[in-house]
Amino acid sequence: MEPKADRPQAPTTYGIGRDGSAPGERLPWSRVEEWLEQSRNYWVCTTRHDGRPHAKPVWGLWMDGMVLFSTSPESVTARNLARSPEAVIHLESGDEVAILEGTVETMGDDPELRRRFADRYEEKYDHRPEYDDPGTPVFALRPRKVLSWTEQDFPSSATRWSF
Repeated sequence: MEPKADRPQAPTTYGIGRDGSAPGERLPWSRVEEWLEQSRNYWVCTTRHDGRPHAKPVWGLWMDGMVLFSTSPESVTARNLARSPEAVIHLESGDEVAILEGTVETMGDDPELRRRFADRYEEKYDHRPEYDDPGTPVFALRPRKVLSWTEQDFPSSATRWSF
């Protein structure tokens, strides 16, 4: 199912009107999905217990409409997510921008999903993760909202996707 597209809210000095109007075509969702699939690194942004932000790059996948990634259960990222699962994940490019907002969940013990994740991960990174152990968390962010644009065509390409 394709998400609903509109213009993001932004200061009028960015070239997007208060009503969300801007000249030009919004990005097609298929293009944003290509960026998500092809990205090597995904920046995961969480909040520490004292409110300070935390960000780190991870390897991951865009699969089944969500970003899947893993990190040690003892990592700052995993501890932050256990306490507050709201997160932002964005790509490393500032030229082809995709910023995803949502709630991170663990994939759980579904062996078929974990196997597909490991297969695709190995195909992408030439490294097969050991994810048959349900104690190793694999996290999933299914976005509620995605902001996207190309730097070359901003603001005409600026698009907000709602799920």
